[in-house]
Amino acid sequence: FLVRFIIIGFPGLPPEYYGPVSVLLLLVFLAIVIGNGFTIAVIIFERTLHKPIYVIFSNLAMTDICFGVVTLPKIIARYWWNDMITSFGACFTQMYFVHSLGAIQSLNLLMMALDRFVAIWFPFKYPILFTNKAVAIACTMCWVLTFIRLLGIVLHALTLPYCDQNIIMQCYCDHISITRLGCGDGLAYVNSVALANAMVTLLVPLTFIILSYFSVIIAVLRMSQTERRHKVLSTCAPQLFITCLYYVPRCFVYLANVLGFNFNLVIRIIITMMYSLIPAAVNPIIYCFKTKDIKNVLMRRFKKGKVSTGLKTECK
Repeated sequence: FLVRFIIIGFPGLPPEYYGPVSVLLLLVFLAIVIGNGFTIAVIIFERTLHKPIYVIFSNLAMTDICFGVVTLPKIIARYWWNDMITSFGACFTQMYFVHSLGAIQSLNLLMMALDRFVAIWFPFKYPILFTNKAVAIACTMCWVLTFIRLLGIVLHALTLPYCDQNIIMQCYCDHISITRLGCGDGLAYVNSVALANAMVTLLVPLTFIILSYFSVIIAVLRMSQTERRHKVLSTCAPQLFITCLYYVPRCFVYLANVLGFNFNLVIRIIITMMYSLIPAAVNPIIYCFKTKDIKNVLMRRFKKGKVSTGLKTECK
């Protein structure tokens, strides 16, 4: 019975690249933590941003921070100190949080799409349906119910016997990488249940997201005033950017597998890391520069800072 796993990371990577890769991953980690932490701080301390959509944004940012904390430190240590070994329990714990946080992110994007749908199609009901309290409760339920649901998937994988192989060809522990090392008659059933859960986790929210934004586009096309049309599109743009960053690469990989296009192992790992981490690192930029309210708050604070600095200089 296995007591530990070995995380390979990027197979075949020459040792002379270990340093640059670990530094790059550290920079990504810092970008995720600092960028999303800054976003959460701005939303918390700026009272004008205490609105339902920004409750969802802060929830997205928290999910991104948690995902970075769960996945990156171990792979950084693997290339910085050649620390490849992870315990059996630690690997399953990482798998649990990786998939739970991915599912929570998917539900967050669904709530974001529903927010825009209700705001545009039912503007008079929006203040009643989407209050800060209601959205905060919905976000909390997303976390709690997802953690409970994904616990079953992890416990199901634990029922498998893990016999000889203990090498994980990935940068972190996930369900596919771990169950690939399993043996026994129940392996096919465990993978089938996990696949069905993954499809529900991704495709059900995605279906509602597509329908919501499609309805929004129809509503925009029916508007007669160009200025109002532009305003509505500008409020939806950040959500669309974030949603595309999350779903498009995942759908591309899924469709490639369905069509029988097999990626090289290293290419597949790189793609997985990109669609897992790049959205988390880029989202704060989208929040700050594509969201009008946050951009206005930052510009106002920046101008105040310049004015106060100028006054201090004149006094001296």
